[in-house]
Amino acid sequence: MLLMQSFIFVASLFVIVKSADYFTQSAERIGLYIGLSPFIIGTVILSIGTSLPELATSIAAVLQHQSNIVVADVVGSNTTNILLVVGISIVFSKKTTLDHNASLVDLPILVASAFFVYLSFIRKSLNLTQGIFFLLALVVYISYATSTKKISLEENGNKLRLKDILMLILSIVLLNFGSKYTIKSVVQITTILNISPGVIAATAIALGTSLPELLVSITAARKGKLDIAIGNVIGSNIFNAFGVIGISSIFGEIHIGQSTAKIGIPYMLVSTLLLVFVVQNKKLSKWVGLIFLILYFYYIYQLFS
Repeated sequence: MLLMQSFIFVASLFVIVKSADYFTQSAERIGLYIGLSPFIIGTVILSIGTSLPELATSIAAVLQHQSNIVVADVVGSNTTNILLVVGISIVFSKKTTLDHNASLVDLPILVASAFFVYLSFIRKSLNLTQGIFFLLALVVYISYATSTKKISLEENGNKLRLKDILMLILSIVLLNFGSKYTIKSVVQITTILNISPGVIAATAIALGTSLPELLVSITAARKGKLDIAIGNVIGSNIFNAFGVIGISSIFGEIHIGQSTAKIGIPYMLVSTLLLVFVVQNKKLSKWVGLIFLILYFYYIYQLFS
């Protein structure tokens, strides 16, 4: 039973990650065809695309009355993005300095998003009214991002292909299918092992849904573009906090589990402040990356201990 549920979990998580990738590719081409600015497509669609796995699993969790998984996934994913993704990016990067000027506004928003999550769940739950506030904060960030950041994309001749439309529809269907069975398998696994669903959400689901950020950041870091690698994490974490929690609240009240409240959120806050310090310091070394990785594995140990 455990082996079967584990297989379903891994398979459905794989479907989510691949579907998010296909969704992003087809959405980019369709957006260019209908005349959307490449700046908006690059900032909004790409950031949403890398966070679609978190969003899909979170909505499925609320609909299946497992809303504590939402915060655990967001907090776990944001912590994983910083400690694991940034840590590995620094270790693999050919560059040891950062041009942090582009992040002078992003970093305060990142810190604010982390503290908003903390403050919103002091009472152990978040309702639609608070969720709307999160969504308004996301709109403000996207408005800022689209007005200041320029991300170039290939326009592919601006031709709309039937394949792109079919791929967009299919990816949405597969996202729904994969997220549904991911949450179902998590509930079964945690029941068998007698552990909190939040622990699995903060570790296995968070790691799986952070794969897009991990792949993008490592590729950028190996090409010496460490700023892009870290920028990708900053944007993704902001969307996770404001977008995933805000959108999920539309489908029902969100509750927080004990392990997330006592371990997850404090680690997310600390790792966020560490990232700010690292970016502001500008000069990086492999040791910084290794320290981040050590903290990540200690975080995993704390969740299971």
